[in-house]
Amino acid sequence: MSHSIYPWQESSWQQLQTLRQRMPHAILFHGAAGIGKSDFIEQFAQGLLCEAVLPDGHACGVCASCGWFSQQNHPDYRRVRPESMEDELVDEEGEGESKKAAKSKTPSREIKIEQIRALADFMNISTHRQGLRVVVLYPAEALNMPASNALLKTLEEPPPGTVFLLASNSLDRLLPTILSRCRKFALPMPSHDEALTWLKAQGVPDADSWLREQGGAPLAAMQQAEAGSRDDLETLLQLLAHPSVEGALKVADKLQKVPLSGPVSWLQRWLYDVFSYKLAGNIRYYPRYQKELASLADKIHTARLLAAIKGANERRATSDHPLSPKLFLEEMLLDYANCCT
Repeated sequence: MSHSIYPWQESSWQQLQTLRQRMPHAILFHGAAGIGKSDFIEQFAQGLLCEAVLPDGHACGVCASCGWFSQQNHPDYRRVRPESMEDELVDEEGEGESKKAAKSKTPSREIKIEQIRALADFMNISTHRQGLRVVVLYPAEALNMPASNALLKTLEEPPPGTVFLLASNSLDRLLPTILSRCRKFALPMPSHDEALTWLKAQGVPDADSWLREQGGAPLAAMQQAEAGSRDDLETLLQLLAHPSVEGALKVADKLQKVPLSGPVSWLQRWLYDVFSYKLAGNIRYYPRYQKELASLADKIHTARLLAAIKGANERRATSDHPLSPKLFLEEMLLDYANCCT
């Protein structure tokens, strides 16, 4: 049968199986965004719950436990993630007005304390077949502060027979006390060739460009390719290559309905390329713009470039909750234009 891990995760999967003998109460999987961490840990969770696990640690896929898991109703499994990551409810004939109203509310991008508290009843009852109880939580950096503190209390006194599997794209955004109570497990980025081969096998057009622009993360590259956001990206790159105040205002107006995490990430990668070219003559994300990147790297002072990078990083942390997307973009792009001109 086909298992839901990717070719670049095979060695990590084999390494992970050595932990089964003395299973930690909490494992924190970390690595770059877009490499398949959530699929990896859910496959591991299914294997932990499987009643006839295969010699390689994969779930059998045919036992009662695997049936419940595939139908997302396993009594000993809970998944915790932001509302914004949950699948949208499918409209059904006769759906109640209250459900429709709930769907109109903007879903939260945070993991809230109520979601952590809801685990209490789950963890205080016996497991369905005297096996493990598994909680999967991702991305861990989406935990707001009250939720982080509530989770910390649980990790400090873990219930018997319970395993927490967390995933994070950014360890530096987690409480040090949470880090100290988890066994950390790194999931590596695939090589460029390995990721490119996989993307081409999925039928992704212009795979090499998408992969480079997503920093080598294959799932992020495929998602962007499927979203068809090339026009928005090119609009921003043209401005970054030829910065101007007038252009910044026009681009901000054009991109104001695009999820802000996209433009901020694109700017971060562009600034990284400018900095990398200035220091070592290397370009990672946008090799098609080598001439423009080289020109900017030559004329911009290192201190101003570092300040721009710091500003972009700070904006990434606030891009999910802007008061006004247009004003957010205007300020970001005007700062960039003033830095480069």
